[in-house]
Amino acid sequence: MSEKFTVAVPVRYRDLDPMDHVNHAVYASYLEAARTDYIEAVLEIPQEELAFVIANLEISYERPITMDDEPTVALEVTDLGDSSCTMAYEIRTGDEIAATAETTIVRVDPDTGHPTPLSDAVRNRVREFEELEAPAYS
Repeated sequence: MSEKFTVAVPVRYRDLDPMDHVNHAVYASYLEAARTDYIEAVLEIPQEELAFVIANLEISYERPITMDDEPTVALEVTDLGDSSCTMAYEIRTGDEIAATAETTIVRVDPDTGHPTPLSDAVRNRVREFEELEAPAYS
């Protein structure tokens, strides 16, 4: 996985379950923190203007995260569609992978709630940052 975009996420006491592990549902909020930072930093869209919804979320848990850990989330865009993109993640604690995940997000029109195409500017920023090839058109 690319290490171009990585975000540190603090473990908060409220994240813990009765076994003193970060609750499985909290992992999704760690992904959200990284994703919104990516959208703001790379796509240059302020968080208050985010118009994306999650269409798919998959998480594979590898090891528990505890209060003493200092997790980071690395992410990269692996697929760029007309109105969507797929992001792959690794949640790490030091050199160990705690979880891997994938989301598909879809840009929606805030007024209609329907999918709307990503702008050329957004597409170009993702392609440049991720070093993705532009699709060939015949």
